[in-house]
Amino acid sequence: MMKAPEADRSVAGREAFRAERWSEAARLLAEADAEVRLAPEDYEALATARFLISPDQRGAEIMGQATLELVARGDPARAARAAFWAGATLLRLGQTAAGSGWIRRGRRLLDEASLDCVERGYLLVPGVFDALRGGDAHGAAILIEEATVIARRFGDDDLLTLLYSLDGRARLLRGDISGGMAVLDDVMVTATTARMSPLLVGMLFCNVIMTAQHVHDYGRAREWTAAVERWRNGQPDLELYRGECQVQRARVLRIAGDWLHAQDQITSACTVLTQPPPQPAAGLALYEQGELHRLSGRNEDAEAAYSQAAALGHGAQPGLALLRLGQGRVEAARAGIARALAESGDPLVRAALLPAAVEIALAAGQVEEAKAAATELVELATGIGSDYLRAQADVADGSVRVAQGEAAAALSPLRRAAVRWQQLQAAHALARTRLLIGEACQSLGDADAARLEIKGARDTFARLGAAPDVRRSDLILAREASWRLGGLTEREAELLALLATGRTNREIASRLCISEKTVARHVSNIFNKIGVSSRAAATAYALKHGLA
Repeated sequence: MMKAPEADRSVAGREAFRAERWSEAARLLAEADAEVRLAPEDYEALATARFLISPDQRGAEIMGQATLELVARGDPARAARAAFWAGATLLRLGQTAAGSGWIRRGRRLLDEASLDCVERGYLLVPGVFDALRGGDAHGAAILIEEATVIARRFGDDDLLTLLYSLDGRARLLRGDISGGMAVLDDVMVTATTARMSPLLVGMLFCNVIMTAQHVHDYGRAREWTAAVERWRNGQPDLELYRGECQVQRARVLRIAGDWLHAQDQITSACTVLTQPPPQPAAGLALYEQGELHRLSGRNEDAEAAYSQAAALGHGAQPGLALLRLGQGRVEAARAGIARALAESGDPLVRAALLPAAVEIALAAGQVEEAKAAATELVELATGIGSDYLRAQADVADGSVRVAQGEAAAALSPLRRAAVRWQQLQAAHALARTRLLIGEACQSLGDADAARLEIKGARDTFARLGAAPDVRRSDLILAREASWRLGGLTEREAELLALLATGRTNREIASRLCISEKTVARHVSNIFNKIGVSSRAAATAYALKHGLA
């Protein structure tokens, strides 16, 4: 079959490009260019199509080659635009020298040609990112304003939208979380509904999703990930998820309970990001991989992932402390989370650590310590305004109340958290909250409600593959059956569990906020009901029947 003439392939390539069929556009335009040298605008389309279907490193190489080729084809403005994409991609990969070199090359091309064009605005963007990463909101604002003037003068809506998204991040840096997120909402509506360059949509998506995750706004992260997925449906060959963006998508999937696809995403991300030299997001990817392993009960794999993340400069907390807690190493868990909290004064970082601090303190029997951490979390959640954090704060508050023997008062914050988790579609967090509700109902003597909540939670854990939580649910159900079999009340079962740890009557009284005389009476009743005459025998009974 004869090949179509070059002119026909050029036209077909342009049509495929406009229709966002990137692989077809790249093939047709490359075939046309092999026979007759393409005009600069068609060659730019060829480079863009190739970039969109390639992974980051290859994409940077494509744009670097395009820069040189566009210079040779006599279009320094388009060459400078290609240099921007080569440099921006390399900077994201952590290749600072090479990335900065391409940005400087782009500026030099424009200076040598004495061109006043919109590309000068694009070439200011990496400086904005640098300022934001360094916490310099003022420096970022100056560059954003300078680039905005250029974008408006040339009527470039794509660049204006990109700068608007960076302004949203700058607002967050200044502490205006609600204002910053409102700006980013506007940006994502524009990105997914207007005719924008897919190069820009990918950059905007990563910027917004990473920012939402940073401020614990997983509701927005999930919503905008879904919106971008819908936008991407007509472009199956588009390589959208790159670097940290792919890790953040894996986290969204994990929180939503789609652990299978989350594991696929994070495995792919780790493979790419840890290739020598490791990319900046490699530590984050390994930490997220550790979280999936820990939640699934693969403790050795989790420990290895946390260790590798730490070696690449990413903190291993709170994941490692929660792993230690799951291994029964409560004091190690407590020491790890305490050290991480002592090191950080950043409210957003502390907000990520405090839920684990509450859980670990309660496991160690340190109710006042847990109460202090829960109080701080409530205050941070109120200030940050994230529904995800509000739900975590309600869970922490409810957990502390249960530990204090205030099961009735605990149900209100726990049920409020359950509603929020449902709205956020956070399957695992919802199931863990239902487990706590079930335990509170047990304490109140409502066995039917308790079983409904605990069994419902267990079903979710089993579906997700959360093996440690399945075991915990089974233990709670078995414990209820055991103390009912012995004729014990819920309070007597709780007291027997404490007695089996070797605590004295005084220590038990302090823990349960009752008198020693009441403890002695309970102990006597327990001995009579289970047919023993000593604390050692009672301990043996508790161990045998899963009550300890």
